[in-house]
Amino acid sequence: MLIDSHCHLLSSEYNNVNEEIKRAISGGVERIIINGIDVKSSIEAVELSKKYNEVYAAVGIGPENVYGITESDIKMIEDISLNEKVVAIGEIGLDYYWTKENKDMQIHILKSMLKIAKKRNLPVIVHNREATADIYNCLKEYNVTGIMHCFSGSLETANEFIKLGFLIGIGGVVTFKNAKKIKDVVKNIPLSVISLETDSPYLTPEPYRGKKNNPDKLGFIVSEIAKLKGITSTDVIRQTGANVRAKFDL
Repeated sequence: MLIDSHCHLLSSEYNNVNEEIKRAISGGVERIIINGIDVKSSIEAVELSKKYNEVYAAVGIGPENVYGITESDIKMIEDISLNEKVVAIGEIGLDYYWTKENKDMQIHILKSMLKIAKKRNLPVIVHNREATADIYNCLKEYNVTGIMHCFSGSLETANEFIKLGFLIGIGGVVTFKNAKKIKDVVKNIPLSVISLETDSPYLTPEPYRGKKNNPDKLGFIVSEIAKLKGITSTDVIRQTGANVRAKFDL
């Protein structure tokens, strides 16, 4: 089963979200997990998941949206996480690339999201940019599992998150010619711990790099992983699909 475990098919990103979803489904994508990044987008993800059998939602508050978050916002995420089409708490995490000045605030919001995940017994979809130690410690503290979204770290780091029970999210970056580090990671970790993602509308794979992404581009990621591991595209689709279905109970 071809599954996009992480995308943002949302009205803030596209002129016609419904057409984008239909395009992805027509392109052979059988399951799509739309990730929210704040209350508004999380609500929209849930509404879209109700509309399409193929679509599921992840709800959460991401690190770029921590300013001004109230306890009522956190409660709203907890409330909407009860919807039957919500399969994860995400996109959540830490991002010290853009700013380190609000580290404490980012960690506070992350922990509030992890508490919801723990309470609801849901996996998490985690954004990590230049915050590996703090991310690792938070995930270990709350003993949750899920996906490390758009993984860009070392093989050693990948193995540490794998030991915590996480899948390694591989997206369009793996097709880039200069992406040696992530190519090496893909070569050296088992296919049983890889999930596919597009992060649409971002990180469009070669040969469409620079253009707006859609889950229908998953095939290029599949092909690159198959080439790196010396297996067939069918093998990649079958195993990564099984990985995500098991992790998210799809």
